[in-house]
Amino acid sequence: MEKRYSQMTTHELNTEIAGLSEKARKAEQLGIINELAVLERKIAMAKAYLLNPEDFSPGETYIVDGSEDEFYINYLNGVFAWGYRTSAPDQEEALPISVLQQKKQG
Repeated sequence: MEKRYSQMTTHELNTEIAGLSEKARKAEQLGIINELAVLERKIAMAKAYLLNPEDFSPGETYIVDGSEDEFYINYLNGVFAWGYRTSAPDQEEALPISVLQQKKQG
């Protein structure tokens, strides 16, 4: 039985990410878009377990990786940030912390 990401060591997570990245590269080359999307989500989840949730602050706004969206964090639960995109404040959602980037100051 496979281990959960939460049970993996840093080395195991990095190995998993490398394997998933290779599969994603092949799926992209073959034009299998739905498989690529699934693999990209798995990579984001695995990367979230390499980060420290304490580095993310409720009440702060972050940029969602790969988009122009901003995400406001209401609270954290494990490696998930719960909150809303500032463009849709009525829709609460959870994102893995690995897809959130610090806003540029200035």
